[in-house]
Amino acid sequence: MENRKIRVGILFGGKSAEHEVSLQSAKNVADAIDRNIYDVVLLGIEKSGRWRFLDQAKYLLNENDPKRISLNKENQKSVTLIPQSGGELTDVETGQDHSAVDVIFPILHGPFGEDGAVQGMLKLAGVPFVGAGILGSAIGMDKDVMKRLMRDAGIPICKFLVFRQNDQLDFDEIVNKLGLPFFVKPANLGSSVGVHKVTDRTSFSSAIQDSFGYDNKILIEEFVNGRELECAVLGNRNPYASVVGEIISISDFYSYETKYIDENGANLEIPAAIDDETSDRVRELALEVFRVLEGEGLGRVDFFMKDTGELIVNEINTLPGFANISMYPRLWEVSGLSYTDLISRLIELSIERFEKLENLKTSF
Repeated sequence: MENRKIRVGILFGGKSAEHEVSLQSAKNVADAIDRNIYDVVLLGIEKSGRWRFLDQAKYLLNENDPKRISLNKENQKSVTLIPQSGGELTDVETGQDHSAVDVIFPILHGPFGEDGAVQGMLKLAGVPFVGAGILGSAIGMDKDVMKRLMRDAGIPICKFLVFRQNDQLDFDEIVNKLGLPFFVKPANLGSSVGVHKVTDRTSFSSAIQDSFGYDNKILIEEFVNGRELECAVLGNRNPYASVVGEIISISDFYSYETKYIDENGANLEIPAAIDDETSDRVRELALEVFRVLEGEGLGRVDFFMKDTGELIVNEINTLPGFANISMYPRLWEVSGLSYTDLISRLIELSIERFEKLENLKTSF
C-alpha cells in the first residue's frame, strides 16, 4: 500500500429500514474522503440484499431528497466477496475478479449491516473494515442485551421492559412499573425508526403493532425528563472522547424526520452548555460504555441529564450517521478533527486492528 493509494470500498444501503439514511451518509463520506490518499470503490447493497459495483458518476437517484433518495441500479455489476478473498470482488454473473479493495468502510445502519452480520462476512473474507467487530456490533444493535450489560457494569440506565412476539402486554401493569408517558421501540433498530412515545391507552396498541413490524423483540422504556447529551468516541484499545453536544429538539422527541430530513427540527449545540465537571463525567462515562460494550473504531454514546444533574446512559450507536446534519462528525469537527481527517483516522484504525489480529497465533 505504500507506493499506491489505499483502495477503500464504501459499503452502503442494505436490507434495513435505515437504507435511505445509509445512502445519505455514504454520499457524504464519498464526497469528503481524501482522494490524494484513497481510491474509492462504491458498493451499494439493494434492499433485496444484492451487492452492486456502482459507477461513481451516477450512483444515486434523487440524491438531494432524503425521502426519495435511492440506488441507481441501471447497468451496475452485481458483485460479492467470498471467504479468504482478501478483499477481491467477484462478478456474480461472470465469475470474473475485480481489483481487490484494501479496506471496507461500511456505512450501514440497522440489521444486516450494523448488527455483526456484515462484520462476520468481512472477517471471513480477510479484509479490514471500519467500526466495531462482530461482538461489539451485535451488542450495540440489541438494546436489550446492551442495557443488561451496562446495568451489570454499574452504568446508570433507565428502567425498561422487554417483550417478544406473542407475549401478553398489559397496559396497566406497564404503567405501574414505568409510569406515563413511556417509549416503545424495536430492540434491533436505530435512527428512531418504529419508536413511539405513548401517553395514553389509545396510543398504546398502535405503537406496539408498529414496533413489532420492525422486530420480533421490543423494548418499553420509562420516560426520562432531561436534556439529551451526546459524546463521540474514537479509537480501538485506547479510545478518546470528543466534546459533548446537546440536542435541543423542537419536536416531541428526536425522531427520524428530525435526525435526517428536517434540518430545522432540532438545534445541535456543540459544545453543550454544561459545566466542566459534568462534561468530564459525560466523557468518562462514554469511554466506559465503549469499553464495556466492546466498542472499536467509533461510537456515539447518548445520555439524558436530569435537572438534578444525574446522568442516564441511553445507548451506544456503533455506526452513527454521517449525514451533513449528523452529530458524530460535527462533534469531532468542534473537537478539532475535520470530516476528512476523521475518515482517514477511522480507516487507519481499521487497518491497525486487522494487522494485530493477523499476528495472533492460529496453532500451538
